[in-house]
Amino acid sequence: IYQNTIYGMVATHPVKYTGAVVLGSNICGLFVSILSIASNSIFSSKRTAAIYYFITAMVVLLAFFDTFFALPLNKFYRYNQLSRKPEEESDDTKVCVVPYWLIFKKTSLQLYNVFFTFFVTLSIFPSVHSDIKLSPSSNFIIQSPDLFTSVTCFLTFNLFAMLGSLTTSWIQWPGPKFLAVPVTLRIVFIPIFLYCNYHPLNITRTLPVLIKNEWIYWFIATLMSWSSGYLSSLAMMYAPQSVEAKYQVKAGMFAAAMLITGIFGGILFSFLNPYFIV
Repeated sequence: IYQNTIYGMVATHPVKYTGAVVLGSNICGLFVSILSIASNSIFSSKRTAAIYYFITAMVVLLAFFDTFFALPLNKFYRYNQLSRKPEEESDDTKVCVVPYWLIFKKTSLQLYNVFFTFFVTLSIFPSVHSDIKLSPSSNFIIQSPDLFTSVTCFLTFNLFAMLGSLTTSWIQWPGPKFLAVPVTLRIVFIPIFLYCNYHPLNITRTLPVLIKNEWIYWFIATLMSWSSGYLSSLAMMYAPQSVEAKYQVKAGMFAAAMLITGIFGGILFSFLNPYFIV
């Protein structure tokens, strides 16, 4: 609810601010990954590490929630809201029915981009990604299995997803019309990851491992992560721009809803991945 509200509010601002919200989400993911590695390294007891891990998360969440109520103190936010008041007041003088279906149709392409980007990402991360194991004879720079997963999966994904979101501050290509092309092509990441050294728990793999080199796997993971951050940011930025200014809040909330739907769909699909390698 909180995230959906933020996307709706920022939809009325210049497009780069929507990208900033996505970037902020990815920075949070990076912070969580670093915190997880640090807590597991500092504390010998996993229970103690988990306690401090979640206490820190709650403190950060409360701090960010407090900033939500501090928004009216921001001059730019006040200016943006005041500039919309004449339009809103004119709409209030007549009965206005929000054309949800029209908004959905106009933003449908970008809603697909949001949904499918997160669907592919969550089909792979973290379920498949975290179950890709270090080969016994590997000469990879990291030899600890737990640290290998933490670095090549969680830290890599969140770091490069953040960098992908940050890239949209300078480059916004392709445009809204053709963004669906790279978004759809990302589906190839699913079989590619399945052909890595993927060994889910209690599953005997029969599918041959074609990508045995950990460096190649790490490069693929980096590319998948970066494209996730980059394309999701573009889609979230383009969605509110597909409709008139007075409907941008609703369009932003539609996009946020498709984000959650894509995550949910990807997680459900990830349960099927172990059966593809049997």
